[in-house]
Amino acid sequence: MPPRPPDPGLDALMAPAEDSTPDVIDHVALARLYGEPLFAIPQDLYIPPDALEVFLEAFEGPLDLLLYLIRKQNFNVLDIPMAEVTAQYLAYVEQVRQSNLELAGEYLLMAALLIEIKSRMLLPVRQSDSGAEAEDPRAELVRRLLEYERMKLAARRLDDMPRVGRDFQVAHATADFEAARLLPEVSADDLREAWSAILHRARLNASHRITREQLSVRDHMSHILRRLSDVRFMEFTELFLERVHMGEPAAVIVVHFLALLELARESLLEITQAAPYAPLYVRLSYTRSA
Repeated sequence: MPPRPPDPGLDALMAPAEDSTPDVIDHVALARLYGEPLFAIPQDLYIPPDALEVFLEAFEGPLDLLLYLIRKQNFNVLDIPMAEVTAQYLAYVEQVRQSNLELAGEYLLMAALLIEIKSRMLLPVRQSDSGAEAEDPRAELVRRLLEYERMKLAARRLDDMPRVGRDFQVAHATADFEAARLLPEVSADDLREAWSAILHRARLNASHRITREQLSVRDHMSHILRRLSDVRFMEFTELFLERVHMGEPAAVIVVHFLALLELARESLLEITQAAPYAPLYVRLSYTRSA
């Protein structure tokens, strides 16, 4: 038997395979197979043709596909060229059927409707008995397409509106503070206006009786303390109404007012006001024991 001629390719195949796995792993593995690292792509790796699919257009149903074909080619939706649109629609359904038969079933009903409309348009037009023009076979399809387009545009406008969690976040803040009610301070102008009002009332109720009497500030101070001992608050003018109604002269009213100021100076009573321009109130600054 003559010797076999040398074949470099065959010798390479019959030669013992070298172990490509490094003794020390100093780089990241491409993948792991059954727990073992792979540092090179296997030469006998089989990748199915449909392992990677790229969908350039995603349609939400038969009407969406049909509307896309019409708008892309600037067809008039009221005068659809059924032959051309039907051919394009069936071509797309055929592509989908080859990869996803279940998904293609949703489009077959619309394909049958398009073929039926196309067939009806090829038939001669017959007028009705009343002489009216026959209805266009595309009328119902056009109505459905226009309604679908309106709903799609409305959904797009709603989606473009700002949305919580997608376009902005709702700010939450906690106010940690205590509100204290501050009573307004009684100024000299408030006392002057109140005193002017009392003098005005005193003039309206003044009598022409002329008497001579000894007026004591201490007596009036005691009288004011007695009147305030049984009440918590008393309006400023009430301290003077009794004497005004009795027709006391202005001198008595003045002494009574001086007694009030003296008690306030000695911190025996307080003059308060609940709000600006509100009535003045007088109260004892101490609690009287029983």
